[in-house]
Amino acid sequence: MIDASVVICAYTLDRWDDLNAAIASVRNQTCPAREIILVVDNNEALLERAGREIESVIVTANTNVRGLCGGRMTGAGLATAPIVAFLDDDAMADERWLEELLVPYADPRVLGVGGRIDPLWRKPRPWWFPPEFNWIVGCTYRGMRVREGGQVRNMIGANMSVRADVLHGCGGFAGQMGRIGGGKGSANTCDDTEFCIRAAKKFGGVWIYKPEAGVRHVVTAERTTWKYFLHRSRMEGSSKAMLAGLAGTKDGLASERLYVLTLARSVLGYAASGKIGQAFAICVGFAATSIAYAQARAGAAISHGSKIASEQKRATSGT
Repeated sequence: MIDASVVICAYTLDRWDDLNAAIASVRNQTCPAREIILVVDNNEALLERAGREIESVIVTANTNVRGLCGGRMTGAGLATAPIVAFLDDDAMADERWLEELLVPYADPRVLGVGGRIDPLWRKPRPWWFPPEFNWIVGCTYRGMRVREGGQVRNMIGANMSVRADVLHGCGGFAGQMGRIGGGKGSANTCDDTEFCIRAAKKFGGVWIYKPEAGVRHVVTAERTTWKYFLHRSRMEGSSKAMLAGLAGTKDGLASERLYVLTLARSVLGYAASGKIGQAFAICVGFAATSIAYAQARAGAAISHGSKIASEQKRATSGT
């Protein structure tokens, strides 16, 4: 029977209790993981404590580029199972999580499988926070495009798995697309999307969303504010601009075009039912994301133009 190694990446002692809950949830699976690998990024105190207190887990420092992408690839390099599953350090898996994730791999076309991510609110969900923007807190959102057979363009990193040979065969996650220190050190959040697009192009397979493979993702109080909502929306716009530059707008924005239609319908529906807060939040979030995207694309175009002009100038002066 096919099995999986589970990789959990961590960077802060502030999530110590959540980290232990995440590990406990993996230990309690109906289909046991071959091994649990904890990768600690740039935090000696956390690395030392985890190595001392967490038993029966492979604990290692991130030996790749700093950030989530490097941490994932460090863990994947130590994994021995044919499937590598990733779980966030503040997410708790349902007991059938791995069992459900592994089912679609019977089909050789399947490159990877992701599951449902439900928000676990530490503070009551804000009355204005629409489920269409659950991606703000790293969770499955209303309007996510799922095609026939559960096929999706990409998975969400808090709950995803991939064939080990696919992960290594296409070079893994792109370090320039990943988050550092929970996003404070990097404005890029589309590493999962970029990887899935690149792998699908190379191997020609499919990514599957299996909602039965559920996890609960902690949402702390600071992520329930308008300030964070706007910050994360702007981050997404900037990241989508970089993604479009790497993967092309056709692949990079394919799902987003249909998502915009969902947002338009939702705004009308919320307004008609008197839920003005949700309608307003969608408009604000969409505007912030779009403006950041446009600014980043314009900046990239100017930078590219300046580079070409500089190269032409050097070529001319050299003749």
